[in-house]
Amino acid sequence: MKQQILTLAAGLMAASAMHAAEPFLVAHRGASHDAPENTVPSYELAWKQGADAIEGDFHLTKDGKIICIHDYDTARVCGTKLVVKDSTLAELQALDAGAWFKPEFKGTKLSTLREVAATVPAGKKIYVEVKIGPEIIPTMLEDLKASGLKDEQIVIISFQADVIAEMKKVKPAYKACWLASFEKESPLKPSKDEVLATLRKIKADGFSSKADERLDPEFVKAIRDGGFEYHCWTVDDAATARRFLDFGALSITTNRPEFLRKALGEAH
Repeated sequence: MKQQILTLAAGLMAASAMHAAEPFLVAHRGASHDAPENTVPSYELAWKQGADAIEGDFHLTKDGKIICIHDYDTARVCGTKLVVKDSTLAELQALDAGAWFKPEFKGTKLSTLREVAATVPAGKKIYVEVKIGPEIIPTMLEDLKASGLKDEQIVIISFQADVIAEMKKVKPAYKACWLASFEKESPLKPSKDEVLATLRKIKADGFSSKADERLDPEFVKAIRDGGFEYHCWTVDDAATARRFLDFGALSITTNRPEFLRKALGEAH
């Protein structure tokens, strides 16, 4: 009887721990609702807000360094337009990437991959979105190795199937997910058959999509039944997040990790 009670207690503790770990929230470009996207302050705030992982966008500079920025030029977040691939790291980091967001972030610089990775605590993850082609991979592998992060803390994501295929070829230990948003026309394009065919071809670990309202449980079930993970982005409201979690999404990417976790707790 005593052993049964201990076993039951252990099971309840495990279930409680599992529940506490859900949902898995990824901070989109950091806590980008509250700090300038893709900057160290945004990532540091994401960790303070209880994010399970951070997500960032990465490009190669003219001098072969990896910098964290979404767009292909700096106009939107720096006010001055420099084309990332045609500019050196020093030129890019001389710009102000925080003043556009709020005055208190004036002087914030664009960050390198190494600087972003250095913010990741033990047990947390980084989702590295590759915004260009496979040419970034050798330098990316060097930077990630230098970060000291464990393989299981790193997830590579990209809209470009050839990036995922190459990453799985040269570093299969990293999880890698193919990204896609759906065209506005119905039915969904890419279709679930097209998604599955691509995932198999590039040996991806999973599929991550925009939280499109046309997606249904059958679509996600087909992905998961195919042996692949499913993730979604970018969700800032509890109703949508809960819907996709119920579909089987393993992570929800959000601009507001603290707000969304609290809202999900209240809605559950």
